[in-house]
Formats: sequence, structure tokens, C-alpha cells
Amino acid sequence: MVKAVIATGPDLPPQVRDIELPPVGPGDVRVRVAAAGVCHSDLSMINGTLAPRYPLVLGHEAAGTVAEVGADVTKVRVGDRVVLNWAAACGECWFCGEGEPWLCSAVEGAVSPASGATLDGGELYACMGVGGFAEELVAPERSVVPLPATTPLDLGALLGCAVLTGIGAVRNTARVREGQSVLVIGLGGIGLSTVMGARLARAGTIIAVDRGTEKKRLAEKAGATHYLEADPKLARQVRALTEGRGADHAFECVGRAELIRTAWQSVRRGGQCTVVGVGSRDDAASFNALELFHFNRRLTSSVYGSSDPDRDVPLLVREMEAGRLDLSTLVTHRIGLDGVAAAFDRMRAGQGARSLIEVAP
Repeated sequence: MVKAVIATGPDLPPQVRDIELPPVGPGDVRVRVAAAGVCHSDLSMINGTLAPRYPLVLGHEAAGTVAEVGADVTKVRVGDRVVLNWAAACGECWFCGEGEPWLCSAVEGAVSPASGATLDGGELYACMGVGGFAEELVAPERSVVPLPATTPLDLGALLGCAVLTGIGAVRNTARVREGQSVLVIGLGGIGLSTVMGARLARAGTIIAVDRGTEKKRLAEKAGATHYLEADPKLARQVRALTEGRGADHAFECVGRAELIRTAWQSVRRGGQCTVVGVGSRDDAASFNALELFHFNRRLTSSVYGSSDPDRDVPLLVREMEAGRLDLSTLVTHRIGLDGVAAAFDRMRAGQGARSLIEVAP
């Protein structure tokens, strides 16, 4: 039996419960979780944005140590440090064959697959196939990415979602070039990671936007050159900072149609607007046919930062080791498993960045 954070239904507070893990089968890995980040997608599992199956083990951004491996596992050994990959590609579908594992058919729509674990004898589902808000978990070998023994597991957990998504959106999806101007709307863990990605890309003007002044210090530490509070006149303010043109790139990291529209309007002619936030299917953004033609802007989304974790995690670790990437900037609260409900409250209020669950030393 291990403890885990369970969601039992929409809009119900999560509970810490004892669960029974499945046996480690061929190709499986049991991981002793050291740390897990609380991501907005976890909140989306219970606030109506996504529609998972319940009861659900929350959490998808986690790192830990391999405690047991099943037959035929070759990627890791007992004692290895790993970060969990919630978009574990099959390697066999058309998208994987095209070099786009983040769009893998096996992952698409897999919000809450069965985990094999049980709660009071009944079936349990795992958030994004991970269920990382737990003392231990069992996952397929393809769901773990090895980490060097020198990588701190608390910060390593952030590589599993926020950092891959934010930096990947800059590097892989938008391909921001040195000297270009960048606008980032929404400064949670993913938004701040996007700011970090812009700094690593040596962008020129990096404009960070959020509500209130609390996020200003975090944005500047992440690499922002300017901070603006969310405002109906934001597009005009952005143009004033970019020689009247608008930003070369805008990243919307919240997932709201209103902000997507604002990001779009803040981009110069021929620029690119990238939607990183996960929004609701009922929240529609609209564009007229003339503006689509006239402004020649590109509108796209970035799923998991267009990342291949087996390729990109080692690259990010090297950035950490070289001192170019300080993930401690993202962590504003350290909590235990029983602190998830409060972390969600802070998230709803727009307070802080990443709450990091410290599960095991």
C-alpha cells in the first residue's frame, strides 16, 4: 500500500488515500517518487476543462528513483534516477514515424487511462498515464527518461512538463531566433519556462504579462526584460516596446480565447502567435477573413513543446549543469501530498508559480 492524492469527481477536493499498486509486469518500472510539480493540467482534471475518469490519481510531472524493473526492461536499472514522461510515444504510429512523437496516436486523448492500481478494491485511473502524486507508481518503460545521478530530483521533476513544454514551445515550435522580440502571456510554471526559453534563445525584448505585480520579480529572474500587467490595451503597449510593429513571437500560456486574441493582436505582420495553454472546448476564439490575410500572422499551438523527452531532457540537463538554466526560480511553494488542495487554491487565485510536492528524500 502507498499513499496517493485521489480525485473522486469534478469540483470535489482531492484526498490523500491508501492505494494498492499493480505488480510490475514485463516492460514495467516501479518508481519511488521523490517530487512532483502541481501543474494547471492537474487542476483541469477536476474543474471541468478536461473530462477524466474517476477515481483518479492526480499528477503527471514527477521524478524519482527506480525501485523495481520488470522482465525485458533495458532502459533503466534499479537505483537510476528518472523523470516521468506523460506523453510516452508508441514509436510505431504514423506520427512517430514522421518524427512527431508529441502527437502520437497512442497518447492522443489519453487523459486518464487505467493504472492497474486499486482503491478499496476498485479500479483506479492515472492522470495523463502517470499518477505522479503518490509515494510510488508503476509505469511502462517508455514513460521514464533517465536523469544523471547529479540532477536534483526536486528540480528534475519540473523537466517532466513545465520546462519541456515552455522551453520546447520556444525552441521547437516557434524556433525563436537571436534578437527577436517575444511576448509571454501567463506566468505560471509553463509561462515562466517560456520566458526562460526566450532568454536561452537570446531573444532581444522579452515581455512578460500577468495579473498584478507579484509575478514581476519571478519574470525578471526568469529573463524578462519588461513586465506588463494584463490590460485591455496590452497590444498597444507591446507595440510601444517593439518600435511600433508588435512582437515577433507571442506565447499564450493560459488557454483562454480572450488572451489568445490579445496575443494575436500583439504580434507584428508576419509574426507568430503560439498557443501553449490548454483551454476549454466551449471557449471559442474568432478571427475575420480579412485580418487573417492582411496581417500574414501564423497561429499555431504547441503540444508538449513539440518535444521528444528522450532527446530534449538530456539537452535541458546540460543547460542546468552549465548554469544557464536555474529551475529553482519556478518553485514558489514546497508542500507534502496533503498540500495539493491549497496549491490548487493558489493556482485559481493566480498566486505563485510551481508548488512542488516533496514526497521522499
